[in-house]
Amino acid sequence: MLPVGDPRPCSGFGAMRSIRGTGVQGEWHMTDQPMRTVVIVGGGTAGWMAAAVLSKAFGSSLTIELVESDEIGIVGVGEATIPQIRLINQFLGLDENEFLRASQGSFKLGIQFNDWTRLGDSYLHAFGEIGLPIGLLGFHHYWLRASAEGLTEPYWAWSLNAQAAAGLRFDRLERIGQSPLGGIRYAFHFDAGLYARYLRSHSEARGVRRTEGRIVTVERREPDGDIAAVVLDGGRRIAGELFLDCSGFRGLLIEGALASGYDEWSHWLPCDRAIAVPSSRSETFRPYTQANARSAGWQWRIPLQHRTGNGHVYSSRHMSDDQAAAILLANLDGEPLADPRPLRFVTGMRRRCWVGNCIAIGLASGFMEPLESTSIHLIQSAIGRLLQLFPQRHIDPALRDEYNRQTRFEYERIRDFLILHYKATERDDSEFWRACAAMPIPESLQRRIDLFRADGRIQRDADELFTEGSWVQVLLGQGIVPKQHHPVADAIDRTRLHEILHASHALIARTAQALPSHAEFVAGISA
Repeated sequence: MLPVGDPRPCSGFGAMRSIRGTGVQGEWHMTDQPMRTVVIVGGGTAGWMAAAVLSKAFGSSLTIELVESDEIGIVGVGEATIPQIRLINQFLGLDENEFLRASQGSFKLGIQFNDWTRLGDSYLHAFGEIGLPIGLLGFHHYWLRASAEGLTEPYWAWSLNAQAAAGLRFDRLERIGQSPLGGIRYAFHFDAGLYARYLRSHSEARGVRRTEGRIVTVERREPDGDIAAVVLDGGRRIAGELFLDCSGFRGLLIEGALASGYDEWSHWLPCDRAIAVPSSRSETFRPYTQANARSAGWQWRIPLQHRTGNGHVYSSRHMSDDQAAAILLANLDGEPLADPRPLRFVTGMRRRCWVGNCIAIGLASGFMEPLESTSIHLIQSAIGRLLQLFPQRHIDPALRDEYNRQTRFEYERIRDFLILHYKATERDDSEFWRACAAMPIPESLQRRIDLFRADGRIQRDADELFTEGSWVQVLLGQGIVPKQHHPVADAIDRTRLHEILHASHALIARTAQALPSHAEFVAGISA
């Protein structure tokens, strides 16, 4: 898994390259009994992303059949991503400009959080690096020291992404000139339905077979209880050796047939409903997602080329559906283009995402509200993990156990990051926010908060998704300020430290001001 904003290949997609380069397409030992057939149940982003990656990685050595029904709608609201999406697009060989034209996409530099700590407060969780290497510690420790010595610029003044976002600017920029400062790190906003359609075309060109139909029966085999086949409403039987459940919230295979079980986290993440509606594109074409806190939840705003995606995520214990819809419609920045569409969900994850010969991917594996745009990333990382642990026909239980262990680790660390947004609030203007501020939280999150509050230390575990810089931005943005800076930050001369900070701040500001507008840049690739 790759930390947010880091452009290096992640382990799962590094494994893709090794699979492709070491003879997956035929160089097997006689005793290996390689997997030959994969059946994907469900389309949408999860199903077609899995189909595209597997067909690319294995070529003709793996037969892939995707079963979906046009009668069953897809959730399709996951329109905001994080920078890792670029890795999977690059692996698939997608032309970025073509992909953006096909999906009506735009660029994303981060997420703006409004009214989360207090009404009127705002901060940006920006992708990419903040500041530059100064000594042995992360940049924020030196910023904390300088702030105690009279520095007045906010932490985000040293983020090129944040400065570009403030000016509604964007460009593809790897580095700032010849300096050690990193350039723009970006992700995308896109129409999830169009993206799935684009991946479908890409997959079918590589031999993936699509079958239209509704599944009415799941056949189990004896004696192990694994899935033998799915049977469609017309009687057709589709057999396979490995099944990927991309059926969404229903979890048709992983739960309906295999009863994996579900760990619910609504006592920490209280929102359980959402209402989504598209609106006409705003004149202000922002290169960032907005997450605006409301009285019992929050509202997303995602700018696309042809429209704006909007949704209100809320707690049904604190607000009625009619109230939620009214708040959403009253806070659009363009005319609504359709009727609001309701969604219900339970935050949490399957107790096991790989059971027998079935692996749940996407919403079938669990749900984390889209507060930090992790939904599509969780699909991507699941597929990368599958490739890394891809089994032979006779599945070794150790592979399943490791897959489930890694999946739980990822979900729990993302869960803690999301809880932080709700817990670290000073709002007391509604029952919802008072309950969030008072709720007990996982010990793993409390330990991080206490450590940061002491002197700015961030303890990351292994290869968890969010970087030190991400944790610092949200902790500071939500009003958690360290009591003091790390003592090692005192090693640098005071005058030298302030000179470095002022010079790098000026360079970042000049670079951001010289970038083209986001609207101009997108128009240039859309023509």
